[in-house]
Amino acid sequence: MTTVARSAPDRLLAVLAAFDHGHPALSLTDISRRAGLSLTTAHRLAGALTEWGALERDADGLYHVGLRLWELAALAPRGLALRQIALPYLEDLYEATHENVQLAVRDGTEVVYIEWLSGRSAVGVHIRVGARWPLHATGVGLALLAHEPPAFQQDYCAGPLAAFTPYTITDPARLRRSLAEVRRTGVAVSSRQVTDDALSVASAVRGATGQVAAAVSVVVPQADAQVPALVPAVRLAARGISRALGWHPERSVGDG
Repeated sequence: MTTVARSAPDRLLAVLAAFDHGHPALSLTDISRRAGLSLTTAHRLAGALTEWGALERDADGLYHVGLRLWELAALAPRGLALRQIALPYLEDLYEATHENVQLAVRDGTEVVYIEWLSGRSAVGVHIRVGARWPLHATGVGLALLAHEPPAFQQDYCAGPLAAFTPYTITDPARLRRSLAEVRRTGVAVSSRQVTDDALSVASAVRGATGQVAAAVSVVVPQADAQVPALVPAVRLAARGISRALGWHPERSVGDG
């Protein structure tokens, strides 16, 4: 069987991809194994990345993601720039609820969380900045997926729908109904899909041209959830962020 040689960029990216939230610090052997590279190649590439600042090496010889990558990530319009614009409205939503408040964007078939505010008494969630979850399993994901083109939604619904609790939506017909309800009401309600004790209410955030750019949500204990009281607060936050991004609802069709 013929093995296709990996290009130099592919090998560099494989080294960076070896790091994730579960593996923030790696030895050279770990990098070699997780990147699928020889120890010699891993050593050479890790050295080059460390010299450039993409990686840093601590006193124990473990490698970590370097500040140079953080500097580059700060330039992403859907990252820190969006977070800075949205943060005052997220803080208002937190003050109104004292529960988990989240901001997320879509990346392929997943949501990526770019901000998260939480209080000491808020319900525990499996979320952190940079975390990824499938679109169908979260409130922000449903709010984003509902506004994607029909072809994208059709492909997503036809694909595997991972389950995390007995309440996760795994039936394509049910998912399509949920997305239609999101479009009708302007909010997504996701109950016990990731953990069996949490409920989220989310709404889409629009950019200057009216396209959906992100989604904001509040996550509360499922047993105490007062959805009718949360909906206006979440929609107000989404509307505020949208206006700050340049969206003018009076010029657009539909409700954000």
